Amino acid sequence: MTRSYPTPARLALLAFLISSGLHLAAEETAETIVKRAYTEFTNGKTDDALTLAGKAIAAFPKNPAGYAARAQIYSHLHNTEAALADFDSVLKLAPDEPRIYQLRGCEHFRAGHFKDSIADFDKYIDSNPDQEAQHWQRGISYYYAGRYADGRKQFELHKTVNPEDVENAAWHYLCVARIEGVEKARAALIDVGADARVPMKEIFALFKGEGKPEDVMAAATLNNPPPQRLKEHLFYAHLYLGLYYEAAGKKDLARGHILKAADEFAGEDYMGDVARVHAALLRKQ
Repeated sequence: MTRSYPTPARLALLAFLISSGLHLAAEETAETIVKRAYTEFTNGKTDDALTLAGKAIAAFPKNPAGYAARAQIYSHLHNTEAALADFDSVLKLAPDEPRIYQLRGCEHFRAGHFKDSIADFDKYIDSNPDQEAQHWQRGISYYYAGRYADGRKQFELHKTVNPEDVENAAWHYLCVARIEGVEKARAALIDVGADARVPMKEIFALFKGEGKPEDVMAAATLNNPPPQRLKEHLFYAHLYLGLYYEAAGKKDLARGHILKAADEFAGEDYMGDVARVHAALLRKQ
């Protein structure tokens, strides 16, 4: 499983909308505006992209492409409320488009609306049943919604399509630990193949009871990796140390690692969103 999604990929639906049937006949101008918005966004000109998406919406209010473009730009800007409003508008105009449910489900998760995210992921899977095993995002939403048994099943299912993913094993452990305790979670830990990402080998050993927290941190900094790579290593190290400590009931240690992961090392990808959501929950507590 690759959990890192570069920013342009988070707007990949724009290309789909441009080429799909989700536009009214004779609305080529709307398509042209959305294409320009996409170009401006990929060039880092988010204000211009928002302006163009707004122009498409104003000129063609019954065309969902402008709303979809603006929703994903707002998502990139972490304006979750505005993104959800635009995704809602898309679904009013195109209620049968499953990809929008997937994107809105992710946005609901970022907003901490875990039950709503699951509902949207379910709608997406209903239309794409072949994607159910792939859907680790739903498993994470299950965890935060307190549906630990469902999360456990989801991660067991995901193993069938992604048998080398340490993160999948870790989240399975976290779900089982909530239900039966850490000893049984360790005994039930999903075996994985060779996950080459750093420091996944050490994280797996920690959850298996064969490693130590300091091994994880040492692996993250080994051989003085370049800054961006070091940031990624430290993100995963702190995130999973925090989750490990939380499952063990060591709340203070957990909090320190989770906040560090979210505030200092999280990237613009879904696992970065997971860290930010978890940090927000801790701060509310």
